[in-house]
Formats: sequence, C-alpha cells, structure tokens
Amino acid sequence: MSISFGVLKKKLETKRHRVAVIGLGYVGLPLATAFAEKGIFVYGLDVDQRKVDKLLNGKSYISTITSTRVRPVIESGKFVPSTNFAFLRKTDCVIICVPTPLTKTKDPDLQFIIATTEQIRKYLHKGQLVVLESTTYPGTTDEVMLPVLESTGLKEGKDFFLAFSPEREDPGNKDHSVTKIPKVVGGVSASATELAVLLYGNVAPKIVPVSSARVAEAVKMLENTYRAVNIALVNELKMLFERMDIDVWEVINTAATKPFGYHAFYPGPGLGGHCIPIDPFYLSWKAKQYNFQAKFIELAGEVNVRMPEYVVGKVIDALNVKSKSLNGAKVLILGVAYKKNVDDIRESPALEIIELLEHRGAKVMYHDPFIPAIPKMRKYDIKKSSVSLTPAEVRKYDCVVVVTDHDSVDYGMVLKNTKLIVDSRNVFPRVLVGRGKAFLGKVVKA
Repeated sequence: MSISFGVLKKKLETKRHRVAVIGLGYVGLPLATAFAEKGIFVYGLDVDQRKVDKLLNGKSYISTITSTRVRPVIESGKFVPSTNFAFLRKTDCVIICVPTPLTKTKDPDLQFIIATTEQIRKYLHKGQLVVLESTTYPGTTDEVMLPVLESTGLKEGKDFFLAFSPEREDPGNKDHSVTKIPKVVGGVSASATELAVLLYGNVAPKIVPVSSARVAEAVKMLENTYRAVNIALVNELKMLFERMDIDVWEVINTAATKPFGYHAFYPGPGLGGHCIPIDPFYLSWKAKQYNFQAKFIELAGEVNVRMPEYVVGKVIDALNVKSKSLNGAKVLILGVAYKKNVDDIRESPALEIIELLEHRGAKVMYHDPFIPAIPKMRKYDIKKSSVSLTPAEVRKYDCVVVVTDHDSVDYGMVLKNTKLIVDSRNVFPRVLVGRGKAFLGKVVKA
C-alpha cells in the first residue's frame, strides 16, 4: 500500500481527519450535521451564500434538519459552513452532494458534478479521499471524474482515492435518516473502498462495500428504478380500473394483506423528488451507449410523466359535471411539496399541474403549510404564495385538487366548505366516513 493510503487510514481510524461536504441541500446538510455530531470536523461548502449565512447564524433552512440540531455543531466549531472552496486544501475527505438533474430532452445533466470536480482538482493533494454521492449513471465516477482529477499528475489508488456512495435520504422519514440506513460504498480502487468504509463507519450503522464504483452507482439506479416502475404499474392500473369501475386503492390495500411476494405501491398525480422521476432516465440514456434499449424503464417513464395531464383531465371532467368550464374556473391546489410533511418541492408534479391548469384558462392558487412561496426552479417560475386555508377561502373556489396529502390539513373543513374536490391521494375515504350523499357527490378520485 502507498504512503498516502497509510497516512489517511491512520487518520480515519483515530478520527483525526477533516471532512468537506460539498452541496448543503437535502442530502449534504444532514450528512455534514451527522459527521459533526460525531465530533468530526466538517467544512460545509456551497455556492449559495444565503444558505451559508443562515447556518452561521445557527438556523436551518430544511424542515427535517432542525435549527436545534444545527446550532450546537456550529457553536462547537465542528461544522464550518463556507462558500470558500480553498478550504479543500485542509481536508482529508471530500464528499460531493450536488444536484444531477435532466436536460429538457431528458438527458443527464452533469454540469454540477463537473464544476465541482474542477474545483476539487484545484486543491487536490496526496492522501485525499473523494466520494461522489450524487445519483448518476454507472460509469460517472471513473469516466467523468477520474480523468479530471488525474490530470493533476496524481494517481488514483496511490496518491488520492476516489469512490462512490449512493445517498439514501428519505426526507421527512425519521426512521430512515443517514445514521440509520446501511451505507453502500464502492471505490475506483480497492484502497478507495477500504478508506470509504472507514469514513462512513463514523455515521452509518452498517457499511456495505461492493466491488467497484460502477456497482455502487448501479445499486442506486436499481433502487430508484424499482420504485419508478412499480409506481408506473399502479398508476396505469388506476386508469384501467377506473374504466372497470374498480377502486384501485381497495385493490392495493387488500393485496397488501398477503404476507409474501407483494409490496404495496400507491398511485398519485405524478412522481416528485430529486431521484425517482430522474434516475431511470439516467440509466436508459446510458443503456443506449451499449446499443441497448431499456424498454421497461422508458415505458414506466412515459406512464409516470403523463399523470399530471391525467389529473388535469379529471378536473375538467369533474367541472363539466357541474356545468362549469375549466376556462375561468377558480382552482385551489392542496399541497405543492413532492411528498407529504416535507418542505421539498423538487420535481413536484404540482408545478406541472398548476401550469397545465393555467394554460387552459383556470385561475389557480395553492395552500401548503410547508411551502410559503414557490421558489424559482430550473423548469418553473411560478410566482405564487400559499393562501390561508379557512372556510371563507375554500368557498371561493370552484374546485379543490388534492396533490400532496399533508397530515396537518383539516380535510374535514375543506370537505364541508368546498363545491368540488378532485382527490389524487385517496384522502377523503377516511374523511367521508359517516357523511351523507351530499358530501359523497363532492369528491372525485383522480
């Protein structure tokens, strides 16, 4: 083994290493906080000065990582947020947690990984471990990052070490935080794998080493493609069973009583979050380089992508029954976060639903207790703020559309005061228990 390997291994074993986490979003901030809570010195690097300023003041901007967790590690000096990437010179381990979106043509957009790798290249030194966590197609670590880093003249596996470890964050789920989920690691070299095992052993309950970075990248692709394909299946069955006058939710919940061979997935208005709507397209794009068409993945993508259109169609049909046109109708969207009880709006189907409704002439507002205003996104610039959910406010609208089923919403009050509801999350069967036919006629499932 090289001298660089031995020195870094000793630092990791004695917890004398310094870590830099690049990208302080929904993945990077929880990870940086977890390391600092274990007494490991962490530089949190981000290009957004507003995030850094909030953290320096002991304030979190992510609901799942509270300020009461952030403040102690800031005050202890173990967590130093900054926009100064020169701090990479002082670090032993660098973890990359930057976005990996799609282009308009649904091709992988690696601009953030490439830009971050170029920054690391400027400060790369012997005895440094670099780990990519951003979800991407198999081959990114050694095909895209490795050549840039080795252009310094340093050699991977000897002078520095490069690995991939897929993030497994589930925002809003307290049972599946970074310190409770097994961590997969795969290095470009065996030395990198061994060092990454030591690094993440500080925060994860179990480390699962694999034979290469490519395998680790493929693990993440499989995990998210599995979900995307199964969600597409139940979304398609929802549309089929509707024509057959069968309640897909009853079917799913009944099938879930089988104790083996079945795992319940639920339909919805479309996919959201940073991973599930994006990752399968990364894999199908990569497959084409091997003269292979991932038909199953692409078909699932087609089904899931068209779900916002399906919801809008249900709104149009529901209004027509009430002798009302969508053009000029007042519509209230309940929930714009991509999943319930979080403040994460990335890839939320609500954004497309709003645009589709407004394109057809509807006057749209929204209520979301977690999203006070819709920020400007890469694909959307919807200048709207959340309205208060009061009986008087609800009565203003011709139709209320449930897109995200936050637990804190008073659905009983909504039901009592609205003219019409389009429910894409199966919220109202439990609200309607004991209600009369007048209430039942208000709700349309989507």
